[in-house]
Amino acid sequence: MQIKGKVGLVTGGTRGIGAAAALALAKEGADVALVGRTEDDDARQTRAAIQALGRRCELILADCAVPADCTRAVEETAKRLGGLDVLVHSAGGPVNGGLLELTPEAWHGAFAVHVHAIFYLCRAAIPWMRPKKEGAIILISSTAGKLATPSHIAYQAVKGAIPHLTRGLAREFAPDNIRINCVAPGVIRTRFHEKMSADQKKLNLEHRIPLKREGTPEQVADAVLMLVENDYITGDTVTIDGGLTMRIA
Repeated sequence: MQIKGKVGLVTGGTRGIGAAAALALAKEGADVALVGRTEDDDARQTRAAIQALGRRCELILADCAVPADCTRAVEETAKRLGGLDVLVHSAGGPVNGGLLELTPEAWHGAFAVHVHAIFYLCRAAIPWMRPKKEGAIILISSTAGKLATPSHIAYQAVKGAIPHLTRGLAREFAPDNIRINCVAPGVIRTRFHEKMSADQKKLNLEHRIPLKREGTPEQVADAVLMLVENDYITGDTVTIDGGLTMRIA
């Protein structure tokens, strides 16, 4: 898909990986809607950076854990920007706790924003893409979905579900030339990982990550762009983790 002149929607688009993906789309010539829960400094700075590129940018305040907000975010994007061609679902965050510590509310909340939101966003987005016989949906998973992380059991579960959901959706909508793919980042230099202890960071860099360095949001955004632009990839998951998940020792 040629990105120039297209319309993209990025949930979690006001900071971190989502902001990097939104900026990458804008640099390639797309107008972009950012979905976030609050209009804070991060949101304003990301919007200003996209507008500085000469692209239109709308900030839509919505909570992706709320089904009606997911639908409204898509409809407002299409109304304000004239359609929808690219959807990137990056909203989410850490969910700490093992089975006996995690509250039922936290468990259901994790599925609401990471998994259930995909259902509602795609149901709203695909009718805008179908008549054009073209569309790209990128879902952000995590290497946590491939690894056993007992202290983050809900996060592990939801991120593990996303690649499977990606394949099912990709198969269903391939006849419409709507491609659905997934990106699974590892340890990326965002606020998500800022709270790691010095010992955990040292362990990651010296023993867990073969490339001995953290990734950047921009490197994840590069993968998002590739999956949008290459129109012969669908149902796939691209892992961006410096080799973290290939280790057996």
